[in-house]
Amino acid sequence: MRTVISVVLLASAPPAFTAEAQDAVSNASAPAISGTLTLQEVLQSSARAAPDIIAALARNRQAEARALTAQGAFDTVFAVEGRSRVQGYYDGTEIASKAEQPLSDNGGYLYGQYRASRGDFPVYEDKSYTNRLGELKVGALYSLLRDRLVDARRSEFRLASNDIDIARFEAKATGIGVQARAVEAYQKWVGAGLKLKAYEALLALADGRTNGIERQVQLGAKPDILLTENDVNLVRRQAYVLEARQDFRAAAVKLSLYYRNAEGAPIVVDETRLPTDATALDGIRTGAAFNLEGRPDFAIMLEEIDKATVKLALARNDILPRLDFGGEIAKDVGPTGLGGRSRTPLEMIVGVTLKIPLQNRKAKGKLAETQAKIDELTVKQQFLAEKIRAEVTAIGLEVETANQLVVTSGKEWALAQRLAAAERRRFELGSSDFFLVNQREESATNAEIKLIEAQARIAAAKAELAAATADEDALGLTPS
Repeated sequence: MRTVISVVLLASAPPAFTAEAQDAVSNASAPAISGTLTLQEVLQSSARAAPDIIAALARNRQAEARALTAQGAFDTVFAVEGRSRVQGYYDGTEIASKAEQPLSDNGGYLYGQYRASRGDFPVYEDKSYTNRLGELKVGALYSLLRDRLVDARRSEFRLASNDIDIARFEAKATGIGVQARAVEAYQKWVGAGLKLKAYEALLALADGRTNGIERQVQLGAKPDILLTENDVNLVRRQAYVLEARQDFRAAAVKLSLYYRNAEGAPIVVDETRLPTDATALDGIRTGAAFNLEGRPDFAIMLEEIDKATVKLALARNDILPRLDFGGEIAKDVGPTGLGGRSRTPLEMIVGVTLKIPLQNRKAKGKLAETQAKIDELTVKQQFLAEKIRAEVTAIGLEVETANQLVVTSGKEWALAQRLAAAERRRFELGSSDFFLVNQREESATNAEIKLIEAQARIAAAKAELAAATADEDALGLTPS
């Protein structure tokens, strides 16, 4: 009868894996690794090969590439231009090359030019004439008001630098989130495995009594109904084991998202690598110090405020009048050309350009908008700081509560074990009934499960605290 009931139960039980989970297991190329799987192994693997972390690092490289693009505004530009009159009264030909270098600390630029000409030019193009070996010229333009301290080129580069920092903080936040989920997956795997062991031990107790009950029934010392009751008890405990094993395998599949081999493929860990007790859950060691600016989200908020400040400076710059000072030195070299000897002496030219915006509503509107944006971000920053402090405090209280719960659950389990052991002894001596000994054993197992869950709760709280305080050491994100 026991065999029939067991077969029926196994046939009707839900499958331990979904089709996707079976594919994950079949595709996982787990190497032959022995020994207990530790949390540090999982964290090292996750930090090295988790797709989210790899993607975040790629976004960081994108930000660095955008910064390089912004630096392109300061690239030296070289240009060559040539023109020749191929038909008409005049036959002048002119070629000019020019190199221009924008200034990195001013909105102006430096330039150098070489120009040479041959033939005749009309009087309205008299400036095209040069001496026989051409003309050399160097010059500069320097901004005195608008674009002196900041301009579009420099602000774009500064914003790109802010984006690099933001991408770095986002990568840090991603890493913290991934590692926190890896810790959670490992803890659930360990917790599910320990629960499975507890239920297997409970089933083993029932199996160990079966032969004795059968012998007592055969001898007439116990009624036949006791054998049926024992079969029902076995089926119920087998169901516990089946359900616990399904949870354990599902937890192993989820853990494989973070525990990967050298090629980055997920590894589904088997039962042989399960830790022997719940001390493996307590693998997080959080530091006492907490720096608010170490939180990536808070640091990103500071960078956003800095970006808005850069835009504010640019808006204020656009309101200013433009006052540019320019100067150049030119010298024709070689024998005198068709333009005459007036080209030969050294030339020095200076000039000033003044442009005053009258209404400038676009710049004023941008200034007001940016100032309002800074006010918004400042309020958000203050609230975020309060929220983070409250979060860390709440998690700290959760750790304290979980510690107390572990102590009380441990006492409850110890007492339940003593009661179950005493009841089994009384049953063996004939002083107790079958119902009571099973109840004591299941109560002891339930107390053990409760203790495992309490230990998992404190471990989860510590992992949350490590994530909330951005403790990269605890989460395995710092090089060893």
